[in-house]
Amino acid sequence: MSSFYKLGQMPIGLTVPAFAILLVVFGIPTVLLFLISLNAPDFSVTNYYAFFTQPANVRVLFQTIEVSLVATGICLIVGYPTAYLIVTASKSLRITLIALVIIPYLTSGLARTYAWIVILGDRGVINNLLLGLGLIQSPLPLIYNRMAVYIGMVHIMLPLMILPLVSAMMGIDRSFVAAARSMGAGPFTAFRRVFFPLSLPGVRSGSLLVFVFCLGFYITPAALGGLRDAMLSTFIAAQVKSSFDMSRIATAAFILLAVAIIVLSMVGLDLSGTQGRAANPVRKSWLARLSIIRNLKLYLSELPRPYRAKRWAAQLYQAGTASRWPQIIGRVFVVLVMVYLLFPGLIVVVMSFSAGAFLEFPPSGLSLQWYRSFFGDASWNGAAWTSVQIGVEVAILSTIVGTLAAFGLSRMGPGSRSFLTMIIITPITFPVIVVGIATYLGLIELGLIGSQTGIILAHSIGAIGIVVVIVSATLANFDRTLVQAAKSMRAGPLQTFMRVTLPLIRPGLIGGAVFAFLQSFDEAVITSLVGGLSVRTLPLKMLENMRNQIDPTIAAVASLLMLLPLLWIIVFYVLWWKSKAKAQNTLPAPAA
Repeated sequence: MSSFYKLGQMPIGLTVPAFAILLVVFGIPTVLLFLISLNAPDFSVTNYYAFFTQPANVRVLFQTIEVSLVATGICLIVGYPTAYLIVTASKSLRITLIALVIIPYLTSGLARTYAWIVILGDRGVINNLLLGLGLIQSPLPLIYNRMAVYIGMVHIMLPLMILPLVSAMMGIDRSFVAAARSMGAGPFTAFRRVFFPLSLPGVRSGSLLVFVFCLGFYITPAALGGLRDAMLSTFIAAQVKSSFDMSRIATAAFILLAVAIIVLSMVGLDLSGTQGRAANPVRKSWLARLSIIRNLKLYLSELPRPYRAKRWAAQLYQAGTASRWPQIIGRVFVVLVMVYLLFPGLIVVVMSFSAGAFLEFPPSGLSLQWYRSFFGDASWNGAAWTSVQIGVEVAILSTIVGTLAAFGLSRMGPGSRSFLTMIIITPITFPVIVVGIATYLGLIELGLIGSQTGIILAHSIGAIGIVVVIVSATLANFDRTLVQAAKSMRAGPLQTFMRVTLPLIRPGLIGGAVFAFLQSFDEAVITSLVGGLSVRTLPLKMLENMRNQIDPTIAAVASLLMLLPLLWIIVFYVLWWKSKAKAQNTLPAPAA
């Protein structure tokens, strides 16, 4: 017993539960999966050779990379100016815009995919509007094609691009841009030479996160795309459901994982977004290292220097006549992005109150029939209650284990902390289909396939990483002298934690628990692999109805899931307001 107590006092000891779950459920199965792909113990690459010698497999692989790259590029093109305009807005407007970005980010991905099915379908919102106006005679093919896949994927991934960019841009010292302007640089030059290089960590982090998540996309391409738009994750899922040839499944999974690892190793993932790292010079490309290219670039940059100097001297003492058009264009752009993020959800919410036998927009009448159908249907109620149970248990387990791991990591050195943190968050940085296959293999060995316990463990390996990231960010601003002061007053470890540490990190714990619950509640890919046919969660029930498209009750379910983030934001705001009021009440009164 004393040895366990001493282990718990060590920083590495606090991380043992997290690494134990990660190792048993995901780590060891991943190694076994890799050995299966190599035909262990014979160890050959025949499976990889067979994969690459089939033109259909190669086409699907390159198609997966192409779709992921294009979706990432669109997210960056749209997300960067949006983040810049959010950061440069007033404080109140900035908070509002960030909240509007977070709302769709917290909304169920299945619900948002269903929203685009409703909008882009042959009898969807757009086609019905064009038919009603007489602009077209037959429905346009807006769905089941590559464009629909891009629309759905970008809609889901855009918040994940905007939020890291906003975080990185918020840490940039604006005095650098002001100094550049004072030395004669124009607005565009100051942005290009100063602001943009400092924001590159956010660009890198957001792009890598979006690209890796897009590699593992399964539901959205399957729901919005056609047969020619299949992703490699769709190929893997089809193998699981049909032949279940584990060698082929493992080979395809590790090829997809290899693409993600190559990109991560080449570019590197920086989740800190700190200014210090942003100020580091960017790694030059191989073209920039050529002397001819470098000299030509230097010569071209020197050509307009006399013109810039003359213009700066001429405009130095002139009154400012800045045009308002950039501001107007920026505001219109932000409004369009927010409409793109929020409008699909609003459409589904409105259509869920339709009184007709089918979904229609605008509704011919208002009714609660689809909500009554949801609450009165035992299959929907049972699936929802199962998801709530699993989500709560995942939140409890991951919050406890993740908080212990975060405490242990915060007491380690920077090198060890970074390395171990990257290991813990591996399940949320790998393509989800790969995580699902490895978890499936691990739960088979434990005999937990088709059980709620197995689903809880499968969800927890990703939820623990989320909790570790959020609680670690809270601990980064934690004043450890308060703990030392409590110990100096003879407070025990438990009393110190309950009376000092816990109240200060409570927002991080609540945030981690909420995000863990949402991650579990919305999970469908891993659940479909490890749940079998005996456990039916709400996402699986929604996915089944989306494929059949015969039950409008799913509109009511999607509406409820879209309103759920508003509830969490209200809870967070109330907790923040109460903590702020409590902090103000504890301040000493000024002396008379």
